[in-house]
Amino acid sequence: MADYKLYAAPLEGLTTYLWRRIQYEMFGGADQYFTPFLSPNSNFSFQTKELDDLQHNEGMPVVPQILCNRADHFLWAARELYEMGYREINFNLGCPSGTVTAKRKGAGFLAYPDDLNRCLGEIFDGLPTDMRLSVKTRIGKNDPAEWEKLLTIYNQYPISELIVHCRVQKEFYRGAAHTDAFAYACKHTALPLVYNGDLHTVQDVAEFCELFPETETLMLGRGLIADPSLLRQIRGGAKASREELTEFHKRLLSAYRRRLSGDLPVLHRMREFWNYYAACFEAPDEGLKQIRKARNLSAYCGGAEEILRNCALR
Repeated sequence: MADYKLYAAPLEGLTTYLWRRIQYEMFGGADQYFTPFLSPNSNFSFQTKELDDLQHNEGMPVVPQILCNRADHFLWAARELYEMGYREINFNLGCPSGTVTAKRKGAGFLAYPDDLNRCLGEIFDGLPTDMRLSVKTRIGKNDPAEWEKLLTIYNQYPISELIVHCRVQKEFYRGAAHTDAFAYACKHTALPLVYNGDLHTVQDVAEFCELFPETETLMLGRGLIADPSLLRQIRGGAKASREELTEFHKRLLSAYRRRLSGDLPVLHRMREFWNYYAACFEAPDEGLKQIRKARNLSAYCGGAEEILRNCALR
């Protein structure tokens, strides 16, 4: 498994440059990090938080991800990113959020294959010639049977990598991933494939590698948020120690306190973080209850310390 390329998936609000930098420095980074999606529109300007996330990636292999359904919006963003020095971007066709898909974006765009085909054609016609474009996709909007037609569309374009999350949009993250759809892709495309979905532990990765030994690149998302040492473990290194987990939390909390104004925005981010990070510990319920009830950072830190000091490592 040590020879696999390992990518870090984007999670909105979690895998910002603050998290990326700390994970990269403490545990050995991903071969590529993908930013939470940028959402260009008719204003033709990036949001302040988007610019912030794009401008703090020195020394790390970062790929900006774009979420939209119009080629002109996409190409505007691509050219802006090119001017910033980025030479690879990613098209988000996988986000299952209802607020996104209702706008025919993310995985919602998959329900309109003709429009998707037209959009991809216009994008590839207008991209800078030396800019790579990868695609992160689900296998359909409502039915895995949509995958065959979608893959036929992707096969028409020089996509640098096709990152496949083997669920349809309506499944969100529920149920088992449709690995048969990935097997179909392995047989029916020459595009470089990246697998994404349900790779939460070293054992999950080992079992996938046994099923698909020809696959060279894996993308990890929720499992990596839960355990920031997961990439190191897959490469043959040690699981995070209690001291490392405590230091990771300390550095992330400090980064949010410097970056955000007031206790409440920090509490919001750290509570979301603990929805995943708690998986590193046995029986963290009492500490999590304190974290969720906290109305200020002093109360929050009491709950976090309860877990970090007293709960056994899982």
